[in-house]
Amino acid sequence: MERRKFLSFTASAFAFAMIPNSLKADDYRKLKPKVWTATKVDEAIKNLYGTSQLIEEGVTIKAAKVASSGAKVKIKFSTNIPSKTVALFQDANPESAVAVFTVNKYDLMDYQVNIKMGQSGVITVVAEGLDGKLYAAKHTMEVAAGGCEG
Repeated sequence: MERRKFLSFTASAFAFAMIPNSLKADDYRKLKPKVWTATKVDEAIKNLYGTSQLIEEGVTIKAAKVASSGAKVKIKFSTNIPSKTVALFQDANPESAVAVFTVNKYDLMDYQVNIKMGQSGVITVVAEGLDGKLYAAKHTMEVAAGGCEG
C-alpha cells in the first residue's frame, strides 16, 4: 500500500511540474483595482485596456433576450480572434466589470457563465487581440425579476 501512495504522489508531482507557466492566473483585482469599482462600462474598459475604442466584430454573444430572473442569467460568448484577454462587462449592476480571462493561442475561446443582473441592461464582451485592438460585441438583455437583492 505504501508503494502505491508513493507512486501516486510521484506521478502527481510529475504531472504538476509539467504544467506550463502560461497557465497562471492574473489577479486583475490587484493589478487594476479601478476596473472593479468603475460604474460605467466605458470607464471599466478604459481602466483595463487604456482605451475604450472598440471594433464591433469578431466576438459573438448568445443569450436570451429576456431573462425570467436576474439571479442567474446564462451568457455564452466566443471569439475567433487570437487574443490576450477576454473580458465581460454589464451595465445593470453598480460595478460594470464581471470577469477578465487571460488567454493564450491554445485556449478555446468559447465561454459560458452565469451572472446576476439587478435590472435590464447591456452585456458587453471585449477581446483584446494580439494586434492590440479591442474587438467587442454587445447584447441587450431584459430582466423580468431582479437578482441582486439576495
